[in-house]
Amino acid sequence: MATQCVTKVELTVSCANLLDMDVTSKSDPLCVLHMSTSGNQWFEIDRTERVMNCLNPKFAKKFVIDYHFELVQKLKFGIYDIDNKTIDLTDDDFLGELECTLGQVVSSGKLTRPLLKKKRPAGKGTITVSAEEIKDNRVVNFEAEARKLDNKDFFGKSDPYLEFYKQTETGWQLAHRTEVVKNNLNPTWRPFKIPLQSLCGGDMEKPIKVECYDYDNDGSHDLIGIFETNMTRLQQASRASPAEFDCINAKKKQKKKNYKNSGVVSVKHCQVVKEYTFLDYIMGGCQINFTVGVDFTGSNGDPKDPNSLHFISPNGVNEYLSAIWSVGLVVQDYDSDKLFPAFGFGAQIPPHWQVSHEFPLNFNPSNPFCAGVEGLVEAYRMCLPQVKLYGPTNFAPIIRHVSQFAHQALQQNTASQYYVLLIITDGVITDMDQTRAAIVAASHLPMSIIIVGVGGADFTDMEILDGDDGRLKSPSGEPAVRDIVQFVPYRKFQNAPKEGLAQCVLAEVPGQVVTFFNTLKLSPLNSSTPVDATVGTTN
Repeated sequence: MATQCVTKVELTVSCANLLDMDVTSKSDPLCVLHMSTSGNQWFEIDRTERVMNCLNPKFAKKFVIDYHFELVQKLKFGIYDIDNKTIDLTDDDFLGELECTLGQVVSSGKLTRPLLKKKRPAGKGTITVSAEEIKDNRVVNFEAEARKLDNKDFFGKSDPYLEFYKQTETGWQLAHRTEVVKNNLNPTWRPFKIPLQSLCGGDMEKPIKVECYDYDNDGSHDLIGIFETNMTRLQQASRASPAEFDCINAKKKQKKKNYKNSGVVSVKHCQVVKEYTFLDYIMGGCQINFTVGVDFTGSNGDPKDPNSLHFISPNGVNEYLSAIWSVGLVVQDYDSDKLFPAFGFGAQIPPHWQVSHEFPLNFNPSNPFCAGVEGLVEAYRMCLPQVKLYGPTNFAPIIRHVSQFAHQALQQNTASQYYVLLIITDGVITDMDQTRAAIVAASHLPMSIIIVGVGGADFTDMEILDGDDGRLKSPSGEPAVRDIVQFVPYRKFQNAPKEGLAQCVLAEVPGQVVTFFNTLKLSPLNSSTPVDATVGTTN
């Protein structure tokens, strides 16, 4: 498979003087990046984290995008005040946006512009975007804790977190922010990783600044202390002999004669590892196995009725077929045999007219495969007049079905197989608890689930399954080990170019593949370098 040679670019975003839309506190901003390469059709690339109660946010999460020199890649950075848990931004306050091209950002290195609302300045708000080419795909795995941190809270103890900064020509740039450990002066943070390029540009001697703060809900986080170090020093850390650093608070040091420190941060583990890319795994021989599940429940409407979602128009299309075509055409390039299992659910099927939640569209249980996207479309067309639409809408059986194959692939302990299940549905799930449990179980497997919602139903439940808004949990409380579900409402792309839906629904799959195989420390099939091939000192 020929791959274009493109450069990956990392974008870092910060804002200043944002509009304050909250009455009793400050705005809670988040940045959304959209891109357009043709016409005026915008596609969401990614979102930063939300920064609570802050009008001058520095976003820790970076945007990583492919830079094509030969394309005009229009970018739109939208800043929103997020006050709810929905993924939809239409119910959030808009704080302003910047439209520019990736070429402008790349050529500037660092671009600061006013934020605009309806083409006019959004108060005094500004946005700064910094660009850096990613030439190094190593990451640094950290384990850190602290002891005897200063107590900044009157009631209870400090709620500490760390911020790591990279030194640049124009000052310090935020590279990573840890989670907050509540009410603890001797915190242990969860293991975390920082791309080596984001931390020090691959220069092991370049200064790294670490700031320790006490988190406050109102955004007025108190500085506990600061220290500077570099990767050479950090890599000497081991669990037996941690690298220890005094947190120094300059103001406190000036006031107190016998000041020693405001606590000690202890790095127990600092290891540089190579992180493989999606292309490394694909070019190494990993097969993407694509399975389709089609919703044949009664709520779709009688297929003979022009208002039905299953009604095939005179020019031979409906929303189900469009979703199969657009996603299938992209995925089939990554599957060497191009044989796709396809199932229906929620219909009464011949000959006994019992409801089935996983029947092959070709009615051949021993060989449910369709040859290419054309075969999928043909099987759907042939199946439609032979079944009776019924219900309920149960997702769990088909998720468990694909999970069985993903589980078998897992036993091989190689990066050779990955499964993608595309479910096309018109709405509300009946077996929500069983579906949540099935997804949490599948999060341990080489598997991703894409849900395309057709029609105009309420898709709130689907957004719960898409773990973008926090970790999905099973009914028993077990969290998913990673986010494997991507939900997209089809109608959002109804008038977009046909590539639009596929770009959006498949956007998260490469990252999910990489995360899975890296977590299991599985190298690409044809690679002689192990995932944890450590560069530099290790322990």
